[in-house]
Amino acid sequence: MLFCPKCGSILKAGKQKGMLECVKCKHILKSQGDSTLSESVTGGHKKVEIVEEEIQVLPKTPEECPKCKNNEAYYWLQQTRAADEAATKFLRCTKCGHTWRDYS
Repeated sequence: MLFCPKCGSILKAGKQKGMLECVKCKHILKSQGDSTLSESVTGGHKKVEIVEEEIQVLPKTPEECPKCKNNEAYYWLQQTRAADEAATKFLRCTKCGHTWRDYS
């Protein structure tokens, strides 16, 4: 979700393809690919770059990665089946990022 740089309201898809429009002040951002937006400004364009990085706030456990043999992994539990069955434990290597399930 993106927010307007002028008033802070939510941006939604504009009337034309590749444009975002503020729901409050009607400010328009023109899309130029996946990671860069061009802000429409009178007399020129101001580049706004979107940085997407994964922030790891998951707990760690001593678990061996089957891919790179690193001995530390992030883990989380997710309900993948019926509510009366146990949750599935997923692990992600802290070194190579490989993700796998723990079936034990």
